Amino acid sequence: MSSAAPFAEPPVRAEPAAAEPWWRGATIYQIYPRSFCDSDGDGIGDLRGITARLTHVADLGVDAVWVSPFFTSPMKDFGYDVADYRDVDPIFGTLADFDALIARAHALGLKVLIDLVFSHTSDQHRWFVESRSSRTNDKADWYVWADPKPDGSPPSNWQSVFGGPSWTWDARREQYYHHNFLKEQPQLNGHHPAVQQALLDIVSFWLDRGVDGFRFDAVNFMMHDPRLTDNPPVVNPTQRTRPFDLQHHFHNQSQPEILPFLERLRALCDDHGAAFALAEVGGEQAREEMADYTAPGRLHSAYGFDFLYADRLTPALVAESAGRWPDRPGMGWPSWAFENHDAPRALSRWVDEAHAAQFARTKLLLLAALRGSIILYQGEELGLTQVEVPFELLQDPEAIANWPQTLSRDGVRTPMPWSRGEAGLGFTSGTPWLPFGADHTALSVDAQAADPESLLHLTRSVIALRNAHQALRWGSLDIVEAGEQRLVFDRLRGGQRLRCSFNLSADPAAFAPVGTIIFSTGDHAGGELGPFAAVIEEF
Repeated sequence: MSSAAPFAEPPVRAEPAAAEPWWRGATIYQIYPRSFCDSDGDGIGDLRGITARLTHVADLGVDAVWVSPFFTSPMKDFGYDVADYRDVDPIFGTLADFDALIARAHALGLKVLIDLVFSHTSDQHRWFVESRSSRTNDKADWYVWADPKPDGSPPSNWQSVFGGPSWTWDARREQYYHHNFLKEQPQLNGHHPAVQQALLDIVSFWLDRGVDGFRFDAVNFMMHDPRLTDNPPVVNPTQRTRPFDLQHHFHNQSQPEILPFLERLRALCDDHGAAFALAEVGGEQAREEMADYTAPGRLHSAYGFDFLYADRLTPALVAESAGRWPDRPGMGWPSWAFENHDAPRALSRWVDEAHAAQFARTKLLLLAALRGSIILYQGEELGLTQVEVPFELLQDPEAIANWPQTLSRDGVRTPMPWSRGEAGLGFTSGTPWLPFGADHTALSVDAQAADPESLLHLTRSVIALRNAHQALRWGSLDIVEAGEQRLVFDRLRGGQRLRCSFNLSADPAAFAPVGTIIFSTGDHAGGELGPFAAVIEEF
């Protein structure tokens, strides 16, 4: 028996039994601006391109778009090095273009989230230019500065994510400045009251412009240990591609003083009604920090790297990750992503080529069945695979610095294929800033829109299913089984009871129906779930 027929028309969204905020259980679509759609032929995506293609996003049935950084930037880390938080980089357009994007999204019923990077700025930000000019200027303490040790070496042993010490000497001040990432991304002093107020003012600026929420990038890097205590070494590290991997990051990040600032962020969002605050939290303390950061009065939700860097999708991984977010008072609300702009495409990590088409369908159904808000990365609805970008075409500074050991982030940032018959696949009339994948032409939006059996159509049906059922959008999640092959859990809300069964292996698995099948992917006949097949039943 094959998969259940897609919905002919998207069903009416489920109405919550009690009022729920829009973001709770929402489906959020991430847009990486450089690679979504280019309106002016320079090979780089832009805000007008996004606006022109928002109908595609709305047709998926999602609730919101998250737009990765588009702020003024020298692009050393492609927008995550911000030189002006209140303006648009000319590569992407103007503030008027952003206003038009907001207006179009809202007209289509879409909320808009933007990235705010509060851990660091660009070294070209006017704050840093002033801060580095002397030890006595008004912004002298807005960044993390420290004197060298007596022998001239850096103030601590802290290492940067992108490789090498996280301290760079600056002759103007005759001091080192701290940077957790590139040396062109100096660390803000998040402890400083004036810095905190400046960041809150930026939030207000974008809320007043109509933004509906924020994804706070690397939020657990916002503050450091002012004593500059050395980080302890990792005993027998499993990864050794960067010095960063060789120590525990207890002192360059993850400080308790972050929590009161998050409460101020939440209060500001609450003052603007339904604004959503989502934290990105990575690192070895992420589990505890996500719970802390989403405690009552703090941010609404958080997501980490449970799935983003996992080399296998197993029942145990899903059960363990979901189990850290029990449905009980005082517990925060999770968000989940299988792919994003920093992590390799899931189809290239989790399945062999022979089973990729079937697995792509079940993967999307599993994401939609999880308790929490879910994030779909652009192209995931098409089943895009990771692109092998040759060294001479690499743009990612981390991959270039650590080549060939670090998997390039460029491979997941390649342009969206819109039209298979056009030279630039509908993304650009020029030369794209990164190459397309060899198999991406056949996966283009227009090709899949014309095929009712495509993954694009399946994605629309899966999101419609989630929107139509209270149990999937807001209900509890109870694990029934998490074995070697089968993952089975129940989603419950009010009187609605759904049994979700997934075979996460390439071999058939036993299956005994308990109710009425309302959706399926793959075969489920003869008492078996076929390879990478899934079934949702109402019982």
